Amino acid sequence: MTGTATTEAHRLDQVVLGHPSYVWRFGQERRLAMIRHYLPLEGARLLDIGCGIGAYVRRIGDFTDHACGLDIDIARLQRGAADGVRGLCAGVSESLPFADGAFDGVLLNEVIEHVRDDRETLREALRVTRPGGRIVIFAPNRLYPFETHGVYLGKRYVFGNIPLVNYLPDALRRRLVPHARAYTRSGLERITAGLPARWVDWTVIYPGFDNVIAKRPAVGRALRHVMYALERSWLRRLGLSHLLVLEKTER
Repeated sequence: MTGTATTEAHRLDQVVLGHPSYVWRFGQERRLAMIRHYLPLEGARLLDIGCGIGAYVRRIGDFTDHACGLDIDIARLQRGAADGVRGLCAGVSESLPFADGAFDGVLLNEVIEHVRDDRETLREALRVTRPGGRIVIFAPNRLYPFETHGVYLGKRYVFGNIPLVNYLPDALRRRLVPHARAYTRSGLERITAGLPARWVDWTVIYPGFDNVIAKRPAVGRALRHVMYALERSWLRRLGLSHLLVLEKTER
């Protein structure tokens, strides 16, 4: 395979698997605070499914010695390990290499939209969570005005935030975005129905606007102020990501 072909194959892998958190910024710290609100991390056994290079595993390690991460991408895991992140392992989300009830909590941060089987992934996450333990899920919102995973126009991939794609009929959206799902609340209800878990909380959140602030600080701060105020209103339904917290039941 030529160097150009190798680069193109790697780029397409990144499209399918999604982009992990490479730099820890305000947006990541804000999500960590949300995770801690629902899931005490001090001394907890915590699994991050789809951990990428282990950015959250590293940060959660400030609270517990029992954090670990799993990802399907070996190269990302090797990069994280080389950077000093401990507790990383390879595996697929539909068949986790852990015992029943091994963890107090599980994190799925913008992951279920990329996996082969989202419902089976949640079933496995619940299997490895102890009764009473919690799963914190961030997942793309179908009502967000932009598709953040880019689109395919035929065989050509167009990167970026593409407006209004999420409002298209399911069949057309799947043709444009075959590499990532987006969810409505009812869609999340369908994939969790019948699983041994109860909904602890659900809301929708807006992005961190870190890239905007890096380029235009005043505009970015204004966006944060306005959008985060909307999270307390009905208009939160148009936010970037669902935040869903599940608690494993005894069943």
